[in-house]
Amino acid sequence: QVQLVESGGGLVQPGGSLRLSCAASGFIFSIRPMNWYRQAPGKQRELVATISPAGSTNYADSVKGRFTISRDNAKNTVTLQMNSLKPEDTAVYYCNVRGVWGDKWGQGTQVTVSS
Repeated sequence: QVQLVESGGGLVQPGGSLRLSCAASGFIFSIRPMNWYRQAPGKQRELVATISPAGSTNYADSVKGRFTISRDNAKNTVTLQMNSLKPEDTAVYYCNVRGVWGDKWGQGTQVTVSS
């Protein structure tokens, strides 16, 4: 079955960096676009970044120039490098893949940006 497992969240000071990873299994990773979403307390889940199978990327305006999504099709992993973090980046971050099964989500990883 499709599984997504995120790791790498934590507490960081404003201006700091974190790197999130998502390990995928149960589907042909190399042919699927992969997404990172986030959900802050009291807010709707929002799309942060997307990467196509070939590596083309798109970002939410709020993270452009600070976040970088990448993938390793040999290792079935997708990462989100987050730099210049701001308090408003605080959220639970989710890895996502969409296919014939619908939407699949990881368990989420908490990112807290605070001094």
